[in-house]
Amino acid sequence: MTHEELVKRAERWLMNTIGCSFCLTEFTTIIGEIPDAIGFKNGQSILIECKATRADFLRDKKKRFRKRPELGVGKYRFYLCPPGLIKPYEPPEKWGLLYCRDRSVERVVAPRGNTFHKFPAFDFNYKNEIQMLCSALRRVHIRGDLQKIYDRETL
Repeated sequence: MTHEELVKRAERWLMNTIGCSFCLTEFTTIIGEIPDAIGFKNGQSILIECKATRADFLRDKKKRFRKRPELGVGKYRFYLCPPGLIKPYEPPEKWGLLYCRDRSVERVVAPRGNTFHKFPAFDFNYKNEIQMLCSALRRVHIRGDLQKIYDRETL
């Protein structure tokens, strides 16, 4: 399974299973962090980092946002990988683990259902999340599509 396939599955899981109202994938902004997928639901943010190889998972530990989790985005954070690539005991503290199977995403270390209030939350960089969302909205505006967010027919 490729990284690109995992990112698509992460987006579908966030939107369809978790019920996020909005999701960004591999979205680049000035903040420096590029989440593979981040979804927003009821004022909560759920980050998914996709790992297609063991080497990629091991490199991830060296990122500035992993060494200092409070700088990163995502109130709740998960790794998504093929089964067995990451063992259930390997994710850092508070991280969840999801296995991507042929037709489903299996929660290995994660809350059941689509609420996360009992799952450990991060002290996260709320400012960077707002910056990311503003950047997305700015791009909609630059492309001349901002008026569409006011259109009641698209709700």
